Amino acid sequence: MTVQEQSGEAGFEPLQQLERGLAVLQAFSREHPVLTVSDVARLTGINRATARRILLTLQEFRFLRSDGRQFSLTPRVLNLGWGYLSSLGLDEIARPLMQDLVDAVDESVSLGTLDLPDIVYVARVHTRHIMTVAGGVGSRLPAHATGIGRVLLAGLPDDELDRYLADHALNACTSRTVIEPERLREEIAGVRAAGWALVDQELELGLRAVAAPIVDAAGRPVAGLSISSASGRISVQDLTTRCLPQLLETAGEISLAVARGVGRMPSA
Repeated sequence: MTVQEQSGEAGFEPLQQLERGLAVLQAFSREHPVLTVSDVARLTGINRATARRILLTLQEFRFLRSDGRQFSLTPRVLNLGWGYLSSLGLDEIARPLMQDLVDAVDESVSLGTLDLPDIVYVARVHTRHIMTVAGGVGSRLPAHATGIGRVLLAGLPDDELDRYLADHALNACTSRTVIEPERLREEIAGVRAAGWALVDQELELGLRAVAAPIVDAAGRPVAGLSISSASGRISVQDLTTRCLPQLLETAGEISLAVARGVGRMPSA
């Protein structure tokens, strides 16, 4: 069935460049994570010149990265899929689990995705305690100074992490913010080894957080889940010994929901 037939509109003409751009994005897969211009042309049936223009356009908008010859997807493409995951009920699944976590630890819980150089909140559940950090769903915060950002930066391929560290200034949010690229790289290496991140008063003085990744069926981080608290109410030890195990458990449950959601196809 053609796009024209699927639309159900007589005389409908699809936008050819958009159709080709989507075809290029869909050429990337688990079997083909890295593609050259020639590979894309072969897989899509698009001529090389057009395939190259589309690839460079997608790279310009940061949906792709390239070493000059080969192209691969960046985490930004996850923004395109988040609405779909929500439509499959992920938001409805995540929020009750986040509320259960809030009830269990009596601290605020946030869910966010990566859109370099920031994270974007996609869900938040607050405790009764007043939190000074501002922002609701859709708010952006610098990835390098947040727990969610750290676990998602840890999920980047090395070349993408290198590019991020080279291209983006690490501005100080507080006197404790890690702003040296090599030191941040060391922090991220620790997150990769541990599977979770602790950020202590780097985003805002008096605020500390612990975060864990939400992963898809292939084990790739697609979001981060964090517990935030005032430093005057909870110690680092309490945050990591009392809250972290429950955070990891909830992150695992949401990850399972993501994996199942990605595997479901929408009805015709």
